[in-house]
Amino acid sequence: MSGLLFVVSAASGTGKTSLVKALLDRTSNLHVSVSHTTRPQRQGELDGVHYHFIPKEEFLTQIGQSGFIEYAEVFGNYYGTSQSKVQEQLQAGHDVLLEIDWQGASQVRKLFPESIQIFILPPSQFDLRQRLSNRGTDSVEVIEHRLSCAITDMQQYINFDYVIINDSFERAVTELEAVITANRLTLLQQAEQHRELISTLLMNSEQ
Repeated sequence: MSGLLFVVSAASGTGKTSLVKALLDRTSNLHVSVSHTTRPQRQGELDGVHYHFIPKEEFLTQIGQSGFIEYAEVFGNYYGTSQSKVQEQLQAGHDVLLEIDWQGASQVRKLFPESIQIFILPPSQFDLRQRLSNRGTDSVEVIEHRLSCAITDMQQYINFDYVIINDSFERAVTELEAVITANRLTLLQQAEQHRELISTLLMNSEQ
């Protein structure tokens, strides 16, 4: 049985990473794909846990070989999701979750049109501005620029299958979990997973 591929995207400051972490704590058989990156490994980071750290030349080679489902260059460093590793997990029957931006989600949509894509929105621009400025180290101009970029990103919500408003964190996690559960309970998934049980249930008792 093939696993399901979930994609979670959001604008910066929406709380996506915290929601995904809470989701993983309460959901079984859901694996977050570890991205590859060319940026230097930071103190405390573990290769294969936080990222797969690889040289830029190797990353570019993999791009040429269509080795990534999605990739992007951010401030001179490359980040990407390995196509082979995701497919291995899916073929093993594991559900996989990608926590990526909307550009990456768009790339995934082309290769995996059956992927289930979820977009997280904040409850208001005021709330988002507060989250973007909570570090207290950025200037007003920087915060406003980040907010403007976030608003542009949020316009992409129309391309996703599900939209969750992160107003109450607990409710948002519950709704995120509900999306996972609902897609695991579709006719196609249940018929494949419980083929023998269903066959037995439908067997004529006189046979």
